[in-house]
Amino acid sequence: MKEWKEKFLSYLQAIKNASVHTLRNYGMDLADFQRFARTEDIKAVDKRMIRGYLTHLNQKQVTKRTILRRLSALRSFFKYLLKEKVISHNPLEEIDAPKLEKTIPSPLTMEEIDRLFQQPDTETYLGFRDRTIMELFYSSGLRISELVGLNRSDFDQANLLLRVRGKGKKERVIPITKNAATWINSYLNHPERHLDSEHTQAEKNHDAIFLNKWGNRLSVRSVDRNFQLLLKQSGLASKATPHTIRHSIATHWLEKGMDLKTIQILLGHSSLSTTTIYTKVSTKLKKVVYDKAHPLVKGRDMTISKQEGVAHEQEFVI
Repeated sequence: MKEWKEKFLSYLQAIKNASVHTLRNYGMDLADFQRFARTEDIKAVDKRMIRGYLTHLNQKQVTKRTILRRLSALRSFFKYLLKEKVISHNPLEEIDAPKLEKTIPSPLTMEEIDRLFQQPDTETYLGFRDRTIMELFYSSGLRISELVGLNRSDFDQANLLLRVRGKGKKERVIPITKNAATWINSYLNHPERHLDSEHTQAEKNHDAIFLNKWGNRLSVRSVDRNFQLLLKQSGLASKATPHTIRHSIATHWLEKGMDLKTIQILLGHSSLSTTTIYTKVSTKLKKVVYDKAHPLVKGRDMTISKQEGVAHEQEFVI
């Protein structure tokens, strides 16, 4: 099992172009099952053992989301083994995955976004970096992994564009606001970026846009940790995560009249069905559609433009 697990991970990396994050998760999930199975014989794994593993996870009170992820890793692994003719039957074919309740993200209001943005101390180099990250998050709706992967060569200040590498290393070029571009440029040219100081070291990675205090590329974990502290300071820790900003800007785009297809492209969603969740989030959008459709509502003089109202109505029915 160990030998084929390594071959499978190499296959994911070379053929499926899986990210380091995905490979790490698959490796951990398969290792967890291997510890439970206590066998190196792949052919000894049957649906009874899989069901026993699921019972084991439930008894340990593992979350449904984690169970689903581990099942997904096992399904992919055994499909690979079947393709390689290592096994003749996939033991997961008759295994039903637990249903995960879909949670609708709660976006931050503009007032809450402003409150959060005031938390970093921009008089310091690291505080300036964190504010720049926030500005870029809200400008573009990037994933954290996409943000930390940005290089200087991806930033086109003249045309206000960013080249982003998303899931599956798919590239897309997205626009950013002039304000976000100004923050990025100022951060790249910050005097402390090239100097050793009491709290930070000079730039060592000359490609990366965002650096940690040692001058190397910033990690996803560091961004998440820094944001948790800033969210706590702003009083928003109970209702927000770094990913919430991505949900918030998407909802705000929709409320301002941007169509779902454009939002899908900007966010890097592979399916439009993922993007349509924002129609469920936006109460303002529901009100616009209600007022325009209800026969008893008089007049069309709404607080947003007629053109925006049409865009809302069209997207709400997708």
